[in-house]
Amino acid sequence: MQEVTIIVALGSYVLMLAAFYLHRLRAFHGPVMLSVILFDIGMPIYLVMNRDWNKRLIEQGDIMSFGIWMHFGLIITLYVLYAVQIQTALVLRRSPGEDTDRARKDHRAQGKGILLARGLVILTGAMLVESPELE
Repeated sequence: MQEVTIIVALGSYVLMLAAFYLHRLRAFHGPVMLSVILFDIGMPIYLVMNRDWNKRLIEQGDIMSFGIWMHFGLIITLYVLYAVQIQTALVLRRSPGEDTDRARKDHRAQGKGILLARGLVILTGAMLVESPELE
C-alpha cells in the first residue's frame, strides 16, 4: 500500500511539472495546480486515517528523528508557499495592469520553490516509509 502512495505522489508531481511548463494553457494549468494543492492537503488526512502513528512515533521513538522533523518542516514550507502562490494567482486574475508583470514574476518564482519543496517532501516521505515486515 505504501508503494502505491509513493507512485501516486510521483504521478501527481509529473502532472504538476507539466502544468508548470504549460502555464499558458490556463484551462489546464489552473485546475491541475489546484488539484495538486488539494491532493497535498488531503494526503496527511489519508495517512493519519490509515497508519498507526502512535506506534511509529511514540513506541518506536521516531518522533525524535531528524528525518521526521525535516519532513514536517518541508510540509509546512510547502503549505506556506501554496498560500502565497494562491494570493499571487488571485492578483493575476483580478487586476490586469502594471502590477501584473511583477505578480507574474513572483508567481513563477514561487512555482519553482513549490516544485523544489514538493519534490523534497515526496523524497523524504518515501525515505520514511516503513516496510510492512518491520511493523
